[in-house]
Amino acid sequence: MAKYLVEFIGTFFLVLTIGCCILAPGDAGPLAPLAIGSVLMVMIFAGGHVSGAHYNPAVTLAVFLRGKCPAGDVIPYMVAQVVGAAVAAGIVLFLKDVPDKPPVEVMTPDIMRALAAEFLFTFALCYVVLNVATAKGTSGNSFYGLAIGFTVLAGAFSVGAISGGAFNPAVAVGLTILGKSAFANIWIFLVANFAAAAAAAYWFKGINPTDK
Repeated sequence: MAKYLVEFIGTFFLVLTIGCCILAPGDAGPLAPLAIGSVLMVMIFAGGHVSGAHYNPAVTLAVFLRGKCPAGDVIPYMVAQVVGAAVAAGIVLFLKDVPDKPPVEVMTPDIMRALAAEFLFTFALCYVVLNVATAKGTSGNSFYGLAIGFTVLAGAFSVGAISGGAFNPAVAVGLTILGKSAFANIWIFLVANFAAAAAAAYWFKGINPTDK
């Protein structure tokens, strides 16, 4: 149960930070990716020794396919992550409930470009996670949280304007609850994120065939 609570807490603070940074009033503007990458980094350092600090159903899938997450943990991890994201989104709406708040602008992504952007940077994220947090060659390193957080930061700066920069199905749920993404578009994130996770896992295994 401790592992699932850690996944809930980490995902909660990730989505709480995202929501508070992107919703007016008091949004972080172009600096939002710095806060998002930073909170992911510190939450990974805080919870990595307990749960592996996935905070992302796509990462959980990648780690499972790579052989480093028990099958029995996959669904509970994903449930904890999505619930954490949903609760965080609700808290953001409460915190940002100011009378003169401007209406939320719903993203209207170009579907093919959004799919490509989400796939590429979710692949990058999962590929980095597998290499810095599960590989024998980097076992015991002290930089894994920094590497993972900066991958999300780089992706958010690079393609956030194209897809919303979720790279995470739980974050996509949070963005939908916050009104930043239409429910009809959530499939874009689910398809791209999970496909990228699977691709990253098999790519990692192909490059590291002896790393079991």
